[in-house]
Amino acid sequence: MGQHAPYEGLDDGGGLPGSRGEHVLQRLFDTRDRAERFYERQVVDRLTPHMREFVARQEMVFVGTADAKGNCDTSFRAGPPGFVRVVDDTRLMYPEFRGNGVLASLGNILENAHLSLLFVDFFEDLVGLHVNGTATIMTAYDAARRHGLADEDRTAPGRRAERWVMVEVEEAYIHCSKHIPLLVRQDRRERGPEGRRPAGEDYFGVGQVRAAGREREEAGKSAG
Repeated sequence: MGQHAPYEGLDDGGGLPGSRGEHVLQRLFDTRDRAERFYERQVVDRLTPHMREFVARQEMVFVGTADAKGNCDTSFRAGPPGFVRVVDDTRLMYPEFRGNGVLASLGNILENAHLSLLFVDFFEDLVGLHVNGTATIMTAYDAARRHGLADEDRTAPGRRAERWVMVEVEEAYIHCSKHIPLLVRQDRRERGPEGRRPAGEDYFGVGQVRAAGREREEAGKSAG
């Protein structure tokens, strides 16, 4: 007998947005009616004027990528309001600054252009915006030449954008406010010292764990 994909022929979504997997589960868990209402009322293939205004005042975004094998990575980007630029209703761009040199997100994009962005307003509207699409890596020179995104622009004072990511929007939809916490802005310099240690390179104790592992390895060699 030939091999078949899981749930082959069970549900193809009937041309609705979303993955085949979600359509299969909607049928199995009897959520199809609710899902169809959401698709009809909330999912669009471009940025609405309200979405464009929302993005233009956000100070952070969560970036989801995956490599060619499907191994996922989620990263965080932040800057002053408007650091993610809306080019038009089907394109937006965000800057990449100097970091730890790993280039995990960009490396994934190089293998797999599919990308997801999640903007969350924790301070005022308590609402989120999902933007899914395909990404292209662009040099700072090309971003300045083609879109006017120069280093002296308002992206992030004192930080040089080494490159930009252009996102072609494929779908955009709301993340409802039900479980989004209300946060209060606080100046980093005004945080009290009680119970807080600086978030340095070894905040999570990786160096200590690696050092302990090396000690056990050396002890094992000595014992042998």
